[in-house]
Amino acid sequence: MAGAAVRPALSRVGLTGVEAVVRLGVDERSAQPFAARIDCTVVPERGVESDGRRFDDVVVDVVRDVVVGAAGMRAERLAQEIVERARDRLQAPRAEVTIAARFPERRPAPVSGTPTQEISTLHAAAVATARGTRRMLGVSAQGIMTAPHAQRVLAAHARERLLAAGFDEAAVARALNDVPVATHDQRGTGTLHVGAPEGCELVFDVPALLEIVEGAMSSEIFELMKRSDEGAVVERAHRRPRAADDCVRAMIAGAVEHLSGAPDAVFVSAAQESFETLHRHCLTAERAGLLGELRPELAGGGPPARRTSMRAWLEG
Repeated sequence: MAGAAVRPALSRVGLTGVEAVVRLGVDERSAQPFAARIDCTVVPERGVESDGRRFDDVVVDVVRDVVVGAAGMRAERLAQEIVERARDRLQAPRAEVTIAARFPERRPAPVSGTPTQEISTLHAAAVATARGTRRMLGVSAQGIMTAPHAQRVLAAHARERLLAAGFDEAAVARALNDVPVATHDQRGTGTLHVGAPEGCELVFDVPALLEIVEGAMSSEIFELMKRSDEGAVVERAHRRPRAADDCVRAMIAGAVEHLSGAPDAVFVSAAQESFETLHRHCLTAERAGLLGELRPELAGGGPPARRTSMRAWLEG
């Protein structure tokens, strides 16, 4: 067989990093334009010789038709439209689409009321197979995190010094309760995903998911603040110290509560990254699982025998 052309089958083909302006919203009236990045890949049909250029042309046409023709739809619906059309046109056994779009949230600063616009990221994904289409929606947002261990160390030192200075136990306890103790802080990014399996008509609530992510950190942050706002944010963050693992646990608990009426097959994933200030590295934590795995654990039943990962869930 020396010199013979070898043409092994491809595992998957597609496009990544397609940038487009998409109109997202509950309906056409509420739709707004967002800058988005779209990735679309397909698994070629077994036994069919793959031509990368053919797949390229088809996926480009599908993305263009859906994005240009969409008058306004939810992000997860947009992903579903693209992935189902790509799979049908290529007669592929499996297709996957992910979308990441930056979107603004308008809100006033906490003390001055200064109007500010915070930018977060909306994630959508869809996987189409012969069984149907499973959809996922997520949000990423930034906030401030304050280190609980360092705060406990500083509080202990402050207590020792105050007692040595002649203050009694009651006065020391009152002072430490009334005055937030310093600790080092970090800017962190939290991400929460919720996935609906085939046939599940779950309605994704973006504002609720964003509130869970921001509420899991020590405090939300504001790009445009006055000094009074800065003081309020710093004090709030130091009254609620949280590390990356604390944020993940809070997101999971908040998501499970928010999805109290959803079936056990619904998927949840939470991840947190803190950009450390005392170190050159970052700290990350994450947890994922089906509601059927997370609910008993949160109710005190201990860790589940199985923990479904995001990739395992997407693969179905």
